[in-house]
Amino acid sequence: GQSVAAFQPVPSASASGAIRSSAKAINPWPAAAFATPLSSATSSDDAGSDGQLDAGSDGQLDVGALGKYALAAGIQMSLFGGIFKLADIGLASAGMTPSSLPFAAIAFVFYACALKSRAFNPLNNKRPDRSKAVEGKGSDGFRDRVMPSWTPPGFIFPIMWLLIIGPIRAYSSAMVVTATGTFFNPAIMAFIFHLTCGDIWNTINNTEKRYGMSVVGILLGVVPSAAFAASQYYAVEPLAGKLLGGTLLWLCTASALITDTWRLNPNENGKREPLYPAKGEAKTEFAWFGSN
Repeated sequence: GQSVAAFQPVPSASASGAIRSSAKAINPWPAAAFATPLSSATSSDDAGSDGQLDAGSDGQLDVGALGKYALAAGIQMSLFGGIFKLADIGLASAGMTPSSLPFAAIAFVFYACALKSRAFNPLNNKRPDRSKAVEGKGSDGFRDRVMPSWTPPGFIFPIMWLLIIGPIRAYSSAMVVTATGTFFNPAIMAFIFHLTCGDIWNTINNTEKRYGMSVVGILLGVVPSAAFAASQYYAVEPLAGKLLGGTLLWLCTASALITDTWRLNPNENGKREPLYPAKGEAKTEFAWFGSN
């Protein structure tokens, strides 16, 4: 699932690009919200409880962070896959299939998945406070970064994610389950992979505030996984694929917003954040296990 935001766009960066984190303000997109600014320099062991370090990176690839992203993805996919498989087995033992369930019930399950999939991800991928954002107040992930002047008004985000994207995902997924007669199938797992990419992206963008990596994450993870899931849905039920594919319009817009935001927010040295997780940027933590 993704988060929502309300904000007032702030002026874009000056020609010199000298944007300082202490003066940043944000206007995030759901599934995806943005995070708080960097401050004074400290060592990589001085990360706060939100996983954010106080210093810029040293440029070295954070291999440990990549490993944790991959492990978290594996855990989330395995949990969803196991639950879906058990659901199929349980229904079969009762002489039923998912196709025999009410369509609305199946859609509700996937609406919940679309909004709360992060519950199955062990990383700290907390979202901003939606109520504060809607009121225009600051919260973790809101109003803490310079945003492009073309950023949509805040009320657009809850409308898109709660009333349009979420229902489209739910309806199209219910169509696929009904058509296949199973919860655990390649098309549905492709959709779960897309949600998993979004949840890890939220960790990168919201909690860890890796501006550069968030660009790569959405361009090479969130968007392609959505396109792949849509193609898998289309192979099962063309209308379902078309519906899910329609969400790419919003995701591509969000990608442009994220990329422009990265451009407008150089680090304290006046340079853009690297397009990979770098040591010193943040501390990747497993919220479930209290990992440091």
